[in-house]
Amino acid sequence: MVTSVTSTTDTSAAAAAMKKSMGMNKDDFLKLFIEQLKNQDPLKPTDANQMLSQLSQLTQVEQAYNTNTNLTNLLAAQNNSNTMTSVSFIGKTVKANGNSVSFDGASPSSLQFNLSVPTDTATVAITNAAGRVVRTVTIGAQAAGDGSFTWNGRDDSGAVLSAGAYNFSVTGKTATGASIAATTYTTGLIDGVALVNGNPSLTIGAASVLLADVINVKGA
Repeated sequence: MVTSVTSTTDTSAAAAAMKKSMGMNKDDFLKLFIEQLKNQDPLKPTDANQMLSQLSQLTQVEQAYNTNTNLTNLLAAQNNSNTMTSVSFIGKTVKANGNSVSFDGASPSSLQFNLSVPTDTATVAITNAAGRVVRTVTIGAQAAGDGSFTWNGRDDSGAVLSAGAYNFSVTGKTATGASIAATTYTTGLIDGVALVNGNPSLTIGAASVLLADVINVKGA
């Protein structure tokens, strides 16, 4: 019984939405169709093939509209499911593709990266929200694979920077002088969830990462 009522409600809602979007739904068309039959000239009746063609076109339009509506509802349900799933990440430490890092104004922040080949030297560049480089550090030779650098939150002059989100990049130089850009990661303890254009985003202090970018999760 409940399923039947829900189905009727959904159908009525779809018909109303179709009328609002297109100015006419199936019921309106059928009313016009019946009136056309009532008022046709008996000596020159409407061509049956033409009438069937009109009905067929309406059916195709209605099916396409309903398909789009169902897909929209499905995507909305998927986003809601992802949002609920992302809440379970709160209190856990994640590693995600990204180059943002949160500085709380006091505690050092860990910058994690990966180099595809060994390098003789590597340089870390940290930029603020305006894109201005605030700190550049040479960290020496690096092995291939994962690496990290602990940033104390100070700029090139030694002054402690304001709390907030910063971006970083790591560039290595091989023995032959080739420049290698490292893959960077955003890491830290998830303390909240936000929606960005309908997509769940995990917050790490002032920094954030999309749920889809997470590649590793560790429990509290």
